Amino acid sequence: MKETVVVAIGGNSLIKDEAHKSVEDQYETVIVTCKHLADIVEAGSRLVIVHGNGPQVGFILRRSAVSHEAAGIHQVPLSSCVADTQGAIGFQLQIALENELHRRGMKDQSATIITRVIVDENDELFQNPSKPIGSFFTEEQMKELKAKNPTWHYMEDSGRGFRRVVPSPIPKEIVELNPIRDLVDKDYVVIACGGGGIPVIKTDDGYKAVDAVIDKDRASAMLAEKINAKQFIISTGVSHVFINFGKPNEKKLEKVTLAEIKQYASEGHFAPGSMLPKIEAAIDFIEAGGEEVIITAPEDLKDAIEHKTGTIITK
Repeated sequence: MKETVVVAIGGNSLIKDEAHKSVEDQYETVIVTCKHLADIVEAGSRLVIVHGNGPQVGFILRRSAVSHEAAGIHQVPLSSCVADTQGAIGFQLQIALENELHRRGMKDQSATIITRVIVDENDELFQNPSKPIGSFFTEEQMKELKAKNPTWHYMEDSGRGFRRVVPSPIPKEIVELNPIRDLVDKDYVVIACGGGGIPVIKTDDGYKAVDAVIDKDRASAMLAEKINAKQFIISTGVSHVFINFGKPNEKKLEKVTLAEIKQYASEGHFAPGSMLPKIEAAIDFIEAGGEEVIITAPEDLKDAIEHKTGTIITK
């Protein structure tokens, strides 16, 4: 029986640099990423992809605000931005991955599932915006945007500038879990829980969308556990996780246990809104019964699965 691998791809990783942010530029990056994802399928594993959407949601919100100011066009709710990016990025991944598999003589099919994820409406994280979205801004640019949108919140992000932050409640349940399982069982490459899923709450009348962005790594960990994935891989901008990052005693982590990574997290080695959510997602997956988490760069996916590189976290 084929093993299932869940790979979480960061939304930032689809943007090469500040000069290459267009949809076309992002697709070129997706093509390269899918070459590495195809290696997983070619190796004989079932593949489920979860992508981030922080920059892409920010672009839609900024366009919405500018068009509202300039022409009075209605603004787009944050939940709709998440849905929009699920469709758009999923579409790009499907085309690029199927084209790459076709070049290798394989006929695997893919499907993007517009995915809702249930959150608790009383989650205290609604009152503490922490999830970065959109572009990086200088402090001066941030102050100008804040003046135009006084209800928006900003924070400095990993020394790269300021970004808008929004609420990021904890994911509780995946609404479309059964169709995701069905497609995986039929050997489809499945793209699901894009951007962490569209956040919804349960009401007496059914579901209601809420304005937030769920952390895609936490949602990925939950999905990986629910579909009994053997490996959960978090693809990010670095080949390894580091402790004492940026300091003279910086050290890359190669093979670590659950206890060790929890200790490093408690000591404050991982930045909130950056590496910390990835570490917390890894902990969630292992504690829920998962076997292994690998954190590495997209170009290292094949070698990471073979344990030749990346940070590997086990029980």
